[in-house]
Amino acid sequence: MCGIVGLFLKDRSLEGRLGELLSEMLVTMTDRGPDSAGIAIYGSGDAGKVKLTVQSATPETDFVGLEGALEAELGSKVSVSVRDTHAVVTVDAGLADAARAAIAAVRPNLRMMSVGETIEIYKETGLPKDVVARFGVSAMTGSHGIGHTRMATESAVTTLGAHPFSTGSDQCLVHNGSLSNHNNLRRELIKAGMGFATQNDSEVAAAYLTAEMNKGANLGEALDHAIGDLDGFFTFVVGTKSGFGVLRDPIACKPAVMAETDQYVAFGSEYRALVNLPGIENARVWEPEPATVYFWDHEQAA
Repeated sequence: MCGIVGLFLKDRSLEGRLGELLSEMLVTMTDRGPDSAGIAIYGSGDAGKVKLTVQSATPETDFVGLEGALEAELGSKVSVSVRDTHAVVTVDAGLADAARAAIAAVRPNLRMMSVGETIEIYKETGLPKDVVARFGVSAMTGSHGIGHTRMATESAVTTLGAHPFSTGSDQCLVHNGSLSNHNNLRRELIKAGMGFATQNDSEVAAAYLTAEMNKGANLGEALDHAIGDLDGFFTFVVGTKSGFGVLRDPIACKPAVMAETDQYVAFGSEYRALVNLPGIENARVWEPEPATVYFWDHEQAA
C-alpha cells in the first residue's frame, strides 16, 4: 500500500502555491506509506541550462567544494544549490552528459535523482511531513508535480528505493502496485541501452515509458503501449516537462480518484488528499477507469 498525489496546474496564478498544495496532499497520505517519501517539482528553468539533482548520504563533505571541482572538470561555469541532502547542479544544456560523468568522477558517492530543464526530485526515507519540511517543498513553485509516500513491500527502505523514479530527461513516475514481468522487461530494456540504479519494479516501469518516448511516442501514447506490455497491478502517475499522465491496470485494484476544474487537474490515492484544493467543491470528481489513459499537456493547451 502506497500513497500517490499529483497536481497539474492550468491556471498560472496558482504556480506560486504548487509546493504548498502538493505538500499538504502528500502529508494527508502518510498512513498509506510511512517508510519514505518523495516529490517531483516541475519549476522554472533557465534558457539554455539543464539541472541535475543529486543526493548524498554525507552532504557535509560531498557538497563542500563541489561547484569548483565541477567547473575545473568541465571547463565551464557551474551553479550548485544545496537543499539538505540534495543539491541542484545547473550547467549549460549541452554539457548534461559531461556533467553526469564529472559528478561521478569528482564525487562518486553522489546519487542522481533527476536530470532536465525544469524537473527537481527530492526524496528520502522518513515520514512525508519530515521529508517536505527538510527540503522546503512548501515554498517551491512550478507548473505541475507528483508525490509518493511508500510502504515497502518488494525491496528495502532506502533513498534510492523511494519514488519518484526518473529514467529520462524531465521524466518521472510514481507507482502503487506490483509488476509481475519486470525482470524480463529489465533485461530487454538493458539491451536497448537503459540503465538502472535499483532492483525496484517501479524503476522498470519508468524506464519502459522513457524507452517508448525515445522512440518518438508522446506520454499519452507511451502509456497506451504500457497497457499491453506491462503485467501486474498498478496505478501510475507520470510527469514530463510539459505533460501529466495517469494509468491504471485493467483490473484497477489500487485506489485512485481525480478532480478537474478550470484551474487544475489533481490526483490522489484517496479523496481526502484533494479536499483542501481551491475550488474542489466545484470540481468534476471521478475514479479513473481501468486500462484508460488520462493525459494532459501544457504545450497542447497553449
